[in-house]
Amino acid sequence: MTFLAIDFETADYGPDSACAIGLVRVEEGIITSRASHLIRPPREEFVFSYIHGITWEDVEREPTFQELWPKIRPMFRRVDFLAAHNAGFDRNVLRACCEAACIDMPDIPFRCSMVTARRTWGIYPTKLPDVCRHLRISLNHHDASSDAEACARIMVKALEQRKSGEDQI
Repeated sequence: MTFLAIDFETADYGPDSACAIGLVRVEEGIITSRASHLIRPPREEFVFSYIHGITWEDVEREPTFQELWPKIRPMFRRVDFLAAHNAGFDRNVLRACCEAACIDMPDIPFRCSMVTARRTWGIYPTKLPDVCRHLRISLNHHDASSDAEACARIMVKALEQRKSGEDQI
């Protein structure tokens, strides 16, 4: 089983405003590669700097999503699913960024590590810091690379625990 954990940070309320991406590829339960990039969003206004610490000055010379895509696209190849914590958010950001860049959205199903944590361990609340604390996973929350790695580690732990024939994650 191969999957790619993904996490976006956004600059503003628009789902096309990705300003950072973290990617962690897992093959047969082993992390095989990591990537983290700052992204220049389509607007200079940053609403969420107070959350992730990224500002326009940090990204003004970075590639746009369209410019970055050829570099990160290989990580999406031959994966069974994409994993994200609160997957709906990251799926919407990926879709909006792909649409804005005139790129076909990868046809890969998403799995949510938040839902997986609830189903596997009965964890509530299931915000990423809560799940990481419960599973003793290191986290620098709202750093895209750290959040993606934490998601990957949650999914690996769940896959290890899953017995043959149980519900899919």
